[in-house]
Amino acid sequence: MKQVVQNYRSGELTVLDVPVPGCKPGGVLVRSAFSLISTGTELMKVSEAGMSMLGKARSRPDQVAKVAQSVATNGVGATYRKVMGKLDSYTPLGYSLCGVVEQVGAGTDDVKVGDLVACAGNEHALHAELNWVPKNLYVPVPDGLASRHAAFGTVGSIALQGVRRGESQLGDVALVIGLGLIGQLVVQLLAASGVRVVGVDPDPVRCELAERLGAAVCGDPASTAVEAAVAELTGGHGVDQVYLAAGGGSNQPVELAARLCRDRGRVVDIGKCRLDLPWNAYYEKELDVRFSRSYGPGRYDPEYELDGRDYPIGYVRWTERRNLACFLDLLARGRIDVEPLVSHTADFDDAVETYQRLKDGGLKAVAVLFRYPDRPDRAAEAAAPAVAVPAVKRHSGPVSAPARPVGAPVRLAFVGAGNYATSMLLPHLAQRDGVELSTVVTTTALSAANAQRKFGFAGATTDLDAVLGDLSIDAVFVVTRHSSHAELTRRALLAGKAVFVEKPLALTEDELAGVLAAVEESGNDRLQVGFNRRFAPLLQEARKRFGARTGPASVRYLVNAGRLDHGSWYLQQGTEGSRFTGEGGHFIDTASWLLAADPVSVYAVAASGHEDLQVVLRYPDGSTAAISYVTSGAPGFPKETLDLVADGKVLRLDDFVRAAVYGRKRWVSSRLPKARDKGQAAELAAFIKAVRTGGPMPVPLESLVATTAATLAVQAGLAGGAPVTLAGAR
Repeated sequence: MKQVVQNYRSGELTVLDVPVPGCKPGGVLVRSAFSLISTGTELMKVSEAGMSMLGKARSRPDQVAKVAQSVATNGVGATYRKVMGKLDSYTPLGYSLCGVVEQVGAGTDDVKVGDLVACAGNEHALHAELNWVPKNLYVPVPDGLASRHAAFGTVGSIALQGVRRGESQLGDVALVIGLGLIGQLVVQLLAASGVRVVGVDPDPVRCELAERLGAAVCGDPASTAVEAAVAELTGGHGVDQVYLAAGGGSNQPVELAARLCRDRGRVVDIGKCRLDLPWNAYYEKELDVRFSRSYGPGRYDPEYELDGRDYPIGYVRWTERRNLACFLDLLARGRIDVEPLVSHTADFDDAVETYQRLKDGGLKAVAVLFRYPDRPDRAAEAAAPAVAVPAVKRHSGPVSAPARPVGAPVRLAFVGAGNYATSMLLPHLAQRDGVELSTVVTTTALSAANAQRKFGFAGATTDLDAVLGDLSIDAVFVVTRHSSHAELTRRALLAGKAVFVEKPLALTEDELAGVLAAVEESGNDRLQVGFNRRFAPLLQEARKRFGARTGPASVRYLVNAGRLDHGSWYLQQGTEGSRFTGEGGHFIDTASWLLAADPVSVYAVAASGHEDLQVVLRYPDGSTAAISYVTSGAPGFPKETLDLVADGKVLRLDDFVRAAVYGRKRWVSSRLPKARDKGQAAELAAFIKAVRTGGPMPVPLESLVATTAATLAVQAGLAGGAPVTLAGAR
């Protein structure tokens, strides 16, 4: 299928061939009929992409701060790869469309194939021939409403939420500053609510359009006509609300708002304009400044948008889905008219030319629609069916790897192509001799296309079954969200593939048992979990310098994990497990490797009111490992510091940039490495060698299982408040 994309680094716009997205449970696959260009938001994004690197940095200081923090935590090299990987990737455009349901995912029963729906979301309602849209981001289109008009649903919801934030009443007078697409819709919504509207925009054509659509008076912000109209309509008191629907770097809108608003009036920011509030003006009138967050309640909440969990109507009357349905209803009943806003309708194949004309000013437009072909070019691919977890059986012992042709390259498939895969794994594999990147599989079409372009995969798809059935593929990398690791690993093992799965291997004991059942059923134990720290060259050298030990040891491991950004999927504990369940295996595996044993018991305690954990592991010879996993530490402090004490010696590791061993002879790492090497390259080399030669996996299966079981036992220990003895521990 085709999709409009942009490279944020170069500014290139193109219509790209990408795989058809999979139809996941809880949503529908929609074939686009019309999609709407947001001439404000999207053109701002297009313009930013054309800036220099310095210009991009100045326009996004929030992202610059994140980069600086990443350098402090992960080092320059890893941060550079991550940042450049993001910049040099194609990103999607679009967030408002109307189309026909082509496939219905499991658990979805409010629409059927062939229904017309309006869709929202900058990850789901894209300028693409097909989109997968979760339940709370689409609504059925009312009978009789044209699909070209229903494509305005998302921007209409943005305008509607802004009006709701203003709490207008019958008889109020409102000022709308900025008469672009959102401003024109705000004008109509206010007029339909019995509010008299004054509009402000420097473009006389837009002012005339707003007056035709219901505004009482419109004019240039510098004209006296606007102030005179406000004075006449309000008896000199000032408007009840001001709606800021303007963009740009001028502070004129907020200054004008203060001048024309009444005492204790409301100022609602809908657009993205400069907000240097003149303190005296806003203080003296005690103005109520409010922000309107996109389509309404539910926006940016992954449990609402992705998991389909609605808010009870008794507590949240107007969610983003209800706003979307309300706006479509207003359109269907003729209370809002969007046809006068359509300046141009372009064929989807002409998307690049259309954007260029908008950017260059050759096309003056309030709203532009893309029209998609009526006849599908390709049939949609079916989503992978859900597979039930088989009955649990214990692992019966190692099985030899299947024979491979001598000299043949190791052919790899990647399931998932997110930040970690593209910054920490694929760069080490793309140029490696004897390795062939065969296929990348993702649920979103564009991420697969990006990985294919950047790393040279032979193919890209959203069909996992086709990859698992490909007998020429030797190994599958599972680099997806945590909740899918166990099931994907299980399926790949049953298909006879060697598997490299990023941590964690499983989120529950049942999931772990299911993986082991797949090993038992298939006779395939070719499995590696991404516990890379034991492969870190600096830690390997320090362990060698420390030498053998004769008595019990103590390990102290401080992990300054830090706080996550709001909205991070790591915070979705209901589906993705706790942070420690997702990440803690790294630190348990490192301690177990240093002590050359698997833990026999786990004791965990959490700091009151914090996510900070103290985890104590006990080992068969009496050794212990204490892991302090904290999120409340200083961001500038190193992420990982580790001490191993035994036999009168101490091994010290400082965040993989410096190591030392203290004993009869002291050893200190001679120089700081150029970047923190946490072992990914060495781990991948060991895995590829095992697949190529048929030799043992880099880490024994028993150790991978023991580390996973110990990680899962932390949650059980926190719930029970007592040490947990690990089953099968000796």
